[in-house]
Amino acid sequence: MARLLKGRPLAKKVRGEVAGAISAAGDGARPPGLAVVLIGEDPASEVYVSYKQKGCAKVGMVSVLRRLEDSVSERAVLDLIRELNEDASIDGILCQLPVPDQISPARIASAIDPAKDVDGFHPENVGRLWRGEDGLFPCTPRGIVALLEEEEIPLDGARVVVVGRSNIVGKPLAAMLLREHCTVTIAHSHTRDLAALTRSADILVSAMGRPGVLGPDHVTPETVVVDVGVSRTADGLSGDVDFDRVVDLVKAITPVPGGVGPLTIAYLLHNTLTSWRRSRDLNG
Repeated sequence: MARLLKGRPLAKKVRGEVAGAISAAGDGARPPGLAVVLIGEDPASEVYVSYKQKGCAKVGMVSVLRRLEDSVSERAVLDLIRELNEDASIDGILCQLPVPDQISPARIASAIDPAKDVDGFHPENVGRLWRGEDGLFPCTPRGIVALLEEEEIPLDGARVVVVGRSNIVGKPLAAMLLREHCTVTIAHSHTRDLAALTRSADILVSAMGRPGVLGPDHVTPETVVVDVGVSRTADGLSGDVDFDRVVDLVKAITPVPGGVGPLTIAYLLHNTLTSWRRSRDLNG
C-alpha cells in the first residue's frame, strides 16, 4: 500500500505557529481580522465559511462575516469591499466562491486591496508569484507545496504533471513548483493521451473536480499522487483519483478527505497573519 500523505498534522502545526505568533504580540495588541463576504445561501459555501470562522477562533483571530443577498448588485459588493479595504481592523478579505451570475469574480478579486488579498487572486499578487517576488499567494497550492516538503518528497528537478488549469489551483501551483525547480506540465480537458503524460510524472497533481476520472492507467509504482479534487457522490466525498484502485499501485497518495483539504484553511490563516504583520510593521 502507498504511503498516505495526510494534511491534518501539518495543518495543526501551521495553526499552532499562527496562534503562537498572535499570542506573542501580547494582550494589548490588536488581533488579526479576517473578513469574509458571503453572497447568497449556497449550502457548500455556508459550510466552508463556518470552517474558516472556527479556524479563526482557534488561533485568536477576529472573524467578520458580511452576508449579502444573492440578488445584490456588483456595485454594492464593490462598495462593501472598498469599505473593508479602508477598515484598519481588517487584515484579510475574501469573497467566498461561487458568486451569482451578475457578479464578476475577476472584478471582485481586482477590487480587494492586494495587501489584504488573502486568497491571492489579485492581479498584483498573481504577477508577483510568476515574477518570483514576495506576495500573498493562493492557499491550496501553498498547502500542496508545504505538504510535499514536509513529507520529504524531492522537488528539485522533479517532473510534475498538474491536471487542471484553474486560477485557484492549477496555474498558481505550477508557478510555485517552478520556484522549487520542478519541471512542470499543465494538462487539461483538451490534452491528448492524458494517461501517457501522467505516467511520465514523478508527481501527479489532479485538480479537476471530476470524481474518479484518474485510475491505474494514469500512474506508475513511482508516482506520488496529490488529489485536490473533492466531489460529493452517492458514496460520500470522492477525489479525482479512483483511490481504491490506485492506492496499491503508487508510491504515495493524498486521501480524500484528509489530504490537501485541511491545509487550505491553515494557509488562509497564515496569509492573514502575514498581512497583519506587514500592517503592524507599516503602522508601528
